Amino acid sequence: MEIVIKRVYEPYEESDGYRVLVDRLWPRGLTKERVHYDEWAKFLAPSTELRKAFGHDPAHWDMFQQKYVEELNANPEALAFAKKIASPGLAAYPRVTLLYAARNEKENEAVVLAQWLPQHE
Repeated sequence: MEIVIKRVYEPYEESDGYRVLVDRLWPRGLTKERVHYDEWAKFLAPSTELRKAFGHDPAHWDMFQQKYVEELNANPEALAFAKKIASPGLAAYPRVTLLYAARNEKENEAVVLAQWLPQHE
């Protein structure tokens, strides 16, 4: 199973496979049809407190990664999701695309999540 990340504002492609929106908040200006998602996994998003503490400030990136991984490790829904995407039930999808809305393409929750998920299948 390949896990990739993609900004939700980028166009849908059939090669995206199983598309999962990983933000807690709905992306501004987009309709559900335009997002074209298979699952909105709010439970994978960082807590509101962590999201606000990070504030997409690169100076807080290391702290954010550490705290977010701690949240994921303590989240039974996140652990179940990691097992789900590795299950035979999703074998029809060779790829899982994690969708996020942040402008920063290198420092956002989807980057951390894409590294975390394969370690917890």
